[in-house]
Amino acid sequence: MKSAVETLDPTKVKLTVEVEYDELKPSIDHAYKHIAEQVNIPGFRKGKVPPRIIDQRVGWGAVVEHAVNEGLSGFYRDAVNESELRPLGQPEVEVTEIPEKAGEGQLAFVAEVEVRPELTLPELSGLDVTVESTEVADADVDERLESLRERFGTLVGVDRPAAEGDYVVIDLKAVIGEEEIDSVSGVSYQIGAGNMLEGLDEALTGLSADETTTFTSNLAGGEHAGDEATVTVTATSVKERELPETDDDFAQMASEFDTLDELKADLREQVASAKTSNQAVAARDALLEKLLEAVEIPVPQGVVDAEVHRHLEQEGRLEDSEHRAEVVVDATKAIKNQILLDTLAEQLKVQVGQGELIEYLVQASQQYGMEPQQFIQTLDQGGQIPAMVGEVARSKALAVALRDIEVKDSEGNVVDLTEFIGTAEDDEAEAAAAEDAAEDEVAEESATEDQAKA
Repeated sequence: MKSAVETLDPTKVKLTVEVEYDELKPSIDHAYKHIAEQVNIPGFRKGKVPPRIIDQRVGWGAVVEHAVNEGLSGFYRDAVNESELRPLGQPEVEVTEIPEKAGEGQLAFVAEVEVRPELTLPELSGLDVTVESTEVADADVDERLESLRERFGTLVGVDRPAAEGDYVVIDLKAVIGEEEIDSVSGVSYQIGAGNMLEGLDEALTGLSADETTTFTSNLAGGEHAGDEATVTVTATSVKERELPETDDDFAQMASEFDTLDELKADLREQVASAKTSNQAVAARDALLEKLLEAVEIPVPQGVVDAEVHRHLEQEGRLEDSEHRAEVVVDATKAIKNQILLDTLAEQLKVQVGQGELIEYLVQASQQYGMEPQQFIQTLDQGGQIPAMVGEVARSKALAVALRDIEVKDSEGNVVDLTEFIGTAEDDEAEAAAAEDAAEDEVAEESATEDQAKA
């Protein structure tokens, strides 16, 4: 097989492939066999029709068409690997030549495909990032303590107009014209939450129990999403959250500690731990932004268009031009990040261990509310495991890159992120363990085969 690559633009190439007859022959043989099992020809049993008879009765054209359809994807994949291309989308393929008769000629085709552009990344050793300090202020502890108080607070009815932060039990009805679109009754809503209808917070503020008001709002979901509706809301009761006193009794009720001072000390440790973890996340984000700023990344438009269409189709909003513009921005950013991180992972020779992949899949299964084994089987059946490996590699690439740059906090102190980004020695140990496990598996299979032969 011969192949040649022509660069059309930074994100698109034309791949010309020529396949000799001998390389196509296995697919031709399979085509004869498959057709023989499908046709009825007097004097021959199904599956036993000779190729020359198939050529006479069915035609060479049908045979070679079947062979090309079967073998084309494999020849394309081999050519891509041979040319070291990194496709990002599906190719547009045109077959330009096929064998004219059995035993002669060749298959030739041209494939245009969008590919990952070549990037030149800056030297990591020349980069540095700054993250927030892990110093814990009293205000940080007070904020945690206040959240804990709210968890143990109780709602009590009040005889006054509703204010921000209050909980109001409401009856609500939305109407467009004369048609009632939606209604709910007895729903508890906290003013200021902003998670229902736009304008609801303003409408409820100042409303007392058993009072009703009307306002207009654009509906957020359903078949009338985006349409303006007239909304009538009644407050059936108004309640405020009454918080417990912060004393030793509260500490004993809300924790395993006997005193408020002990509880505060534990909250301080929790804040410090969270801030330390946040440093790692912030460092990764800051490094990604620095790399994005340092490199011009061409984005394959076809890949963006396909992702935007998939997203909008999933939401049933293909005709929503305003939302489309937002999705285009998000998709372009995501694809830029992917191109950059794939390049970084390749440059750093990042390897994904089986343990890392399984850990990622287990966490992902929890997000989807599925059992890990079921989740992994579903991905495997859909051919999605390689995509998951890519996700892990991109994430790991940033972690590995952070080992080569200087990370300081806002006070100028060098930050040690080893707990979160690991070391090269950790990677080597995991790779060695994976290799040992693979060798043990091969030895076990070999022993099983020997037993079977015996």
